[in-house]
Amino acid sequence: MMNNAVEIVGAVIGLAYIVSEYRADRWFWPLSLLMSAFYIVIDFSSGIYANGAICCYNFVMSIYGILVWRGVLGRKDRAARPISSCPRRHWPWLIAATALLAVAFYFILLQLPNESSYPLLDGISSALTIVAMFMLARKWWQQWICWMIVEPLMIAIFWLTGNYASAALYVVFEVMCVLGIIRWRREALKGEA
Repeated sequence: MMNNAVEIVGAVIGLAYIVSEYRADRWFWPLSLLMSAFYIVIDFSSGIYANGAICCYNFVMSIYGILVWRGVLGRKDRAARPISSCPRRHWPWLIAATALLAVAFYFILLQLPNESSYPLLDGISSALTIVAMFMLARKWWQQWICWMIVEPLMIAIFWLTGNYASAALYVVFEVMCVLGIIRWRREALKGEA
């Protein structure tokens, strides 16, 4: 079980993180960096190894996200990236990547000498997180759909490992996913009109 103070601070940062993601504001990526750092500690100390590794990935993707959202990468005009829809041609690759990553994580977690607490849940949630972070960095509204699947898995994992503040945080994340889909989709449709 994680130190309660670290977990509570991580959860408070997580609340600020999800609100800033919903609003698509400039504080989102710095908060993502900070939350990732806290959850690296929380996850590894709780035996949630794949998700802990994914928090390392999220840390790096947060740096990438800052550069993409500010228009430094991927845009010739250097303008901030607008919220948009994921092109259909990407869906088969995103689904295949999710499935392959989930299977790979599951089998890797089964091989660890320090047994992963919940390898199947940890593997699936980690695979979806990789795909969702990629989609989030591209500012595609459908990233919220991935998170809607991840959050219940993480609620279960955190609850079962005794990380109750984190489980409560992910309940809030699930509610924010619904609100995020509505808001981001509306913004994407406005931009396409």
